Amino acid sequence: MGVEIAPGLVVPDDELVYDYIRAPGPGGQNVNKVATAVQLRFNAGGSVLLDDWTRSRIATLAGRRMTKDGWIVLTAHRLRTQEGNRRDAEGRLAELIVGARERPKPRRATKPTRGSRERRLEGKKQRTVVKDLRRRPGVD
Repeated sequence: MGVEIAPGLVVPDDELVYDYIRAPGPGGQNVNKVATAVQLRFNAGGSVLLDDWTRSRIATLAGRRMTKDGWIVLTAHRLRTQEGNRRDAEGRLAELIVGARERPKPRRATKPTRGSRERRLEGKKQRTVVKDLRRRPGVD
């Protein structure tokens, strides 16, 4: 079946690897016995789902969560159940992929307005006056 990222966009199950580990933090006896945390691995480098532009963008967005081999590793341990943590990890992967597919809006260079330049220079003049008043009176 796979994980649905967006309508009509599904990550196949063979590109995902789930590891169940013990969750960190407080929880008493249960946390020491039950592996409820999920470590989701997604092979972004070898995925047929991603084009080259999206692959490079996802590497930027993933940051330290992406290994040198091109695998994205997401760890989920916020919830108390294995299934809940699995859905949480899948949701975070979906957000990451959807964010990587969006093209960022290009930045247009702008110049400061005349008024803002004048205000900046006026502020500098006022600061100069304040500092001049702090000087010891004497010979110039």
